[in-house]
Amino acid sequence: MSEGGPPRVVVLGGGSAGWITACLLLHQWHARGGSVTVVESPEIGIIGVGEGSTPQLKAFFDHLGIAEAEWMAACDATYKLGIRFTGWSERPGFESYFHPFPGPVDLHTEPGFVHNCTLARRGFDVPAHPDDWFLAATLAEARKAPQPAENFPFPPSYGYHFDAYKLGAFLRDWAVPRGVVHRPLKVAEVELATKGDIAALLCEGGERIEGDLFVDCSGFRSVLAQERLGAQFIPFSSNLFNDRVVVMPTLHSEPVTPQTGAIAMRAGWRWHIPLTTRVGNGYVYSSRHIADEDAEAELRSAIGMEGAEQPARFLKMKVGRVRETWHRNCLAAGLAQGFIEPLEATALHIVIATALEFARALEDAGFTDTHRAAFNAQTAARYDGIRDYIVAHYRMNQRTDTPYWRENATNQDLPDGLKAMMTAWFRQEDIGAAIARTYDQPPYASMSWHALFAGYGTFPAAEKMQPLPPGARAADLAGTTAMLAACATNFPDYAPVT
Repeated sequence: MSEGGPPRVVVLGGGSAGWITACLLLHQWHARGGSVTVVESPEIGIIGVGEGSTPQLKAFFDHLGIAEAEWMAACDATYKLGIRFTGWSERPGFESYFHPFPGPVDLHTEPGFVHNCTLARRGFDVPAHPDDWFLAATLAEARKAPQPAENFPFPPSYGYHFDAYKLGAFLRDWAVPRGVVHRPLKVAEVELATKGDIAALLCEGGERIEGDLFVDCSGFRSVLAQERLGAQFIPFSSNLFNDRVVVMPTLHSEPVTPQTGAIAMRAGWRWHIPLTTRVGNGYVYSSRHIADEDAEAELRSAIGMEGAEQPARFLKMKVGRVRETWHRNCLAAGLAQGFIEPLEATALHIVIATALEFARALEDAGFTDTHRAAFNAQTAARYDGIRDYIVAHYRMNQRTDTPYWRENATNQDLPDGLKAMMTAWFRQEDIGAAIARTYDQPPYASMSWHALFAGYGTFPAAEKMQPLPPGARAADLAGTTAMLAACATNFPDYAPVT
């Protein structure tokens, strides 16, 4: 790594992760002499899976100055206000819940929700279902777009659904005219320097591409970080059972609802992601609990594609993360860095955060690797915190109908962070304080943990719930419902961005 100025960056692999990273590093360093080259094999097949995001993707486009009207139509994109979990609980009244992205209006309703959750955790029969307390759930149910009228100054947070291949292509077409060098070449060999860093990529046809910093976006194979440099991979298989996906798009059968569907299946769950041109469907499952052909049959049945000639596509997942995201002069990003699973749509969130924080760490150290250890520790903590929250979905599920769900609900091989959060919930402790004790940089706020635990009905058994004692008061659900309904009148019906 050269001191004093931005590095020559070489990104191996395109796709969403590669082009997001290239765009961010170009934006950060191009004016100061840095360069970014993307080496992307022209032989990589197009998967085109419908994908979701967190609000971090909106922040990314805002950071680059790219308007929604510029990219959404090109990527078949729709708005996403949150995730609707269906079938993860058999408890009456909690068969489905919505996990919203929190916004400013929720600052007024969240305290009531938390208050009622506290009472319900103590065994009092009060309304504590998350759907009733947040604006995003109200808007999604009414199929509203997240842009309010000008006289309503409290827009909700939101993410997007999009075609992942088209997003990568859009960012490539945006980045190349602005200075990113695109080399559609297949890498034959990775050349190391005498001290063990990467010196260059040797491509078929004889081209040699040198760099100071290499970004590995080569997917699960991780050609640079893991294969060539030997970066250690830490599997999450003891916490997360799913290792396969079968995907199949369908045509729209109903109007677009601006939410991701996460619907429980026999040995996993399936996503329902509405794009402008189609619906993305994927069954995320455990190969220990169901055969590929049975998973495909279950998915086809669920989405009305029995007997259809359209082929299904199978993908294998490598669930876990590298021990060090920044290893020697290589930054692992996207699937080469790790993968938790698609349940909370955190993949691109991590890509964006990794690129921005890496750039900051490098700059703050005068473009040296002085802050590498601190950056790696911070990145690992983010990954592990997100893992804890995703594992919580499976551990707290309230299903008993198949071995898969029963094994998840009784799994004792849990991360320490999740154990701490579960202990706090069941001991009726303050969840915000538990988060502060457990996570230095919490990836999920108190609202999200309350929504998860409450959404599955993680309260004392229904027959043990008691009326409030004299003098105790629950939060005003009727008043909250009326306020959210009034707020929703300021939002237009959902329509595609063209």
